[in-house]
Amino acid sequence: MRLHFYKYQGTGNDFVILDNRNNTIELTREQVAFLCNRRFGIGADGLMLLNPHPSYDFQMKYYNADGGESTMCGNGGRCLVKFAAEMGIVKSEYRFIAIDGEHEASIDSGGNVSLKMNDVSSVKSDENRHVLNTGSPHYVEVTENVMDLDVFEKGRSIRYSDEFKKEGINVNFVEQTDDADSIIVRTYERGVEDETYSCGTGVTAAALVSYHNENGYNFVNVKTKGGKLGVEYEKTDSGYTNIYLIGPAIKVFEGNIELPDTINFI
Repeated sequence: MRLHFYKYQGTGNDFVILDNRNNTIELTREQVAFLCNRRFGIGADGLMLLNPHPSYDFQMKYYNADGGESTMCGNGGRCLVKFAAEMGIVKSEYRFIAIDGEHEASIDSGGNVSLKMNDVSSVKSDENRHVLNTGSPHYVEVTENVMDLDVFEKGRSIRYSDEFKKEGINVNFVEQTDDADSIIVRTYERGVEDETYSCGTGVTAAALVSYHNENGYNFVNVKTKGGKLGVEYEKTDSGYTNIYLIGPAIKVFEGNIELPDTINFI
């Protein structure tokens, strides 16, 4: 099978995107893993299908690099909105449906995509460690000298610990900078099973536990290995609302690829 694909990235978090508005693309887990493989395929942290939907501008279907369908991906959602716009779905405000429900988004004059995330009502905290779900489950640990940390080894040990190994969890390490509203985040992602350059739902989770205003509006600047993002939200007594993940989403290239009849590298 021959596929026309598009490659996008949001702060280094990269994705293969396929236009499936005609509902003709069906991929096996092995085929998705092949397309995401950086040596045998195109290479990406995940793959998305732009699917049609009768009630929304489009449906987002997301797969991890291991080929499994996964939960929400924030940077992926931003990239898919940008892709939809470049495919002719032009809106001042986008409404699309993903695995975790409805999302709204917009693109500013500079090309940055603002994506509304789901409200978060519950955070489990134990000193400098937090567990919450921002569309995907996240463990957030506040630390120092985060750029010197072995994120692969420490992240993997937490992701496969007895507490989390059954369902899996994404693991984030966060350093507060000298600026009260700025943090540095590094993330080990399940499904990729490695550190990624950026993780949108992870950045969101890290920003929520790094609030500088106990009640009301917060804007947190986030630095990742792949670039800078912003997260704005309202913190209330009952949780976090009006959460927006904001940042660039860029087309890298497009091309054609032939899926082999037999995939045997896995």
